[in-house]
Parts: sequence; C-alpha cells; structure tokens
Amino acid sequence: MNDETQAAPASLNLGVIGNCAYSALIDERGRIVWCCLPRFDGDPVFNELLDPSGNGSVWAFEIEDFARSEQDYKPNTAILRTRLFDRQGQGIEITDFAPRFTSRDRMFRPLTLIRRVKVLSGTPRIRILMRPRFDWGRQAPTLTQGSHHMRYVGTPQTLRLTSDAPLNYMLAETFFVVDRQINFILGPDETLMGGIEDKSKSPPPDAKNTLILRGIVLMGGIEIKN
Repeated sequence: MNDETQAAPASLNLGVIGNCAYSALIDERGRIVWCCLPRFDGDPVFNELLDPSGNGSVWAFEIEDFARSEQDYKPNTAILRTRLFDRQGQGIEITDFAPRFTSRDRMFRPLTLIRRVKVLSGTPRIRILMRPRFDWGRQAPTLTQGSHHMRYVGTPQTLRLTSDAPLNYMLAETFFVVDRQINFILGPDETLMGGIEDKSKSPPPDAKNTLILRGIVLMGGIEIKN
C-alpha cells in the first residue's frame, strides 16, 4: 500500500450519516474519519478523527491535484454530498447514505453504508483509500478478494465491500481515471443476493420540518439511485 495521503487539515466541520443503528462522520473532503460498527458503541472501524497517524483508519476518495471541495445535504434528506475539484476544474461528487426503510410493517436499519462516486466534469483521476482497522485500531484486517468484493477479516468482525470499481486499483491505492459512476456497499460478510429498497413515505404538508430518506440499490450491476 502507498502510505502517502493528501494532507487534510484537522477539522470538526463534519457531516454525519446514519440510520439509528450506526453512524459515520465524514469530513469536508468526503473522508470517513469516524465510524463504529456494528453499533454506536462498537469498534471504531474508521478512527482517523482521533488517530491521524499511519495507524489510523480511513475510507477516502482522493482526487489528483486537489484544489477545493464543497459539501451539503440533498434537500430534505440524510443523504450527504461532497464535491471534489482539481486544479483543472475537473470534479467528482461523492454521495453517502445509510439505508433505513419500512418493509412488512417494520422499520429496517441494516448495517449497510452506501457510497457513490460520479463524474461532474472532465476526466478526473482518483484513488481509493480503504483502510479499516479492528480491535480499537490495534488490528489490521486480513484481505481476501472476490470478483466484485473485498473481505476485511478481523478477530471481532468481518466486513464485506461490494463494488463495481476496479478492485486492483483500489488494492494498490493507485490513481486511475474515473469515466463512469462507481458504487460501494459496505456491510456484514454476506453475499448480496437481492436488493435494498428504501420505500419512503410521502411527506406531510409541513415538509420543511420532515426528514425523508430516499434511495434504491439494485444488486447485480449494482445500481444506486436516490
């Protein structure tokens, strides 16, 4: 792995996503710097907020020749959007959310974190840093690779990342050209056989004070809409 990362100033100006089962803190450059799994009081799988050293853990999408970033929420949702631009004006948008949906008259809050990267302009080059750690940062996971997924095996838990991104570039932490939308689904070590659908209810008349989460994930070709 390449340990050199784009230095980002420490900041508590963070976005948050979650589904009432877990949450994640995301900085202005779209880096997940804090996330405890499988619960709020669980193991800090991503902990760079408190440990910015080489032993810290982070999930980042770095754009080559970074110039600036923007971040906001999709209106009336818990869907966080981060836009990164390089010095040539080329850019990407990172979309992050945690599914929460009603099915069979019950509320489901799966241990699932969804990230999507799409091109805004040009042909930007990015690299993916996926560096979880277990046992409160003491244990680096063992990695196993499938055709469309990575398994991060630790003593306390195992996580699976399913993606249509080029896994070889991700493993090598190498910059590559993004020419299409790429999607990432992090969750338990389970094969994704069907789909995850968020069936959001129609907002009441006073929609300004209502938080609505919309999203759909169709597995197979891995399509994410929200």
